[in-house]
This record gives sequence, C-alpha cells and structure tokens, in this order.
Amino acid sequence: MKFEVSVDRENAESLCIHVKGDVNFHTSPALRKALNSCFSDQVKSVLVLLDDVPHMDSSGIATLVEGLQWSRLSNRRFVISGLTEAVRDLVVLSNLEHEFEIVGAGE
Repeated sequence: MKFEVSVDRENAESLCIHVKGDVNFHTSPALRKALNSCFSDQVKSVLVLLDDVPHMDSSGIATLVEGLQWSRLSNRRFVISGLTEAVRDLVVLSNLEHEFEIVGAGE
C-alpha cells in the first residue's frame, strides 16, 4: 500500500488528516509536515484518521506525540481515530493510551 497523507477542512475550526499506508521512519516526516500545518491558523480541533494504517513504528508514534504536544501548547483538541489492532497495540505498548484522545475502531 502506497503511503498517502491528506488534510481536509471539516469546518472553519476543524481539520481532518487522513493517513493511508505504513507510518515508519521513511514516511513519518510527511505526517509530521501535515500535522505541523494544522497548528498555524484558527484550527481548534485536529482529527487524525488511522483506519488505513496497517503498521506503525516508533517514529510514527513519536510523530503523533509531537502533534499532541503542539495541540497542548496551542490549547487545541487532538484526536486519533480508527486505530488498527497493530497500531493500538503499539500505542498500548508505548503506554500512551491514556495520553491520546482515541475514538473509533476498538475504543
């Protein structure tokens, strides 16, 4: 599966990031760039859709943590959604399941 990341405006204050493919050392910079762009205007909420991410490594988790940190610094909501079993396992293994706001598959 080819890696793709796109940012869609849900409404005036919410953005949705769609991620498709494995998030790893090679692809996480593209996700980081997309996340960084979300915290530069009037956005109050960022939703990251991970339904189409079959695998994520530690660099992917680190990128999501960066997004969470940016959201906290700017007082914005940061939500991850649709975690596949493999991604959910990595979040739990990283002991971050209570740090992220997680909605969707397997919540």
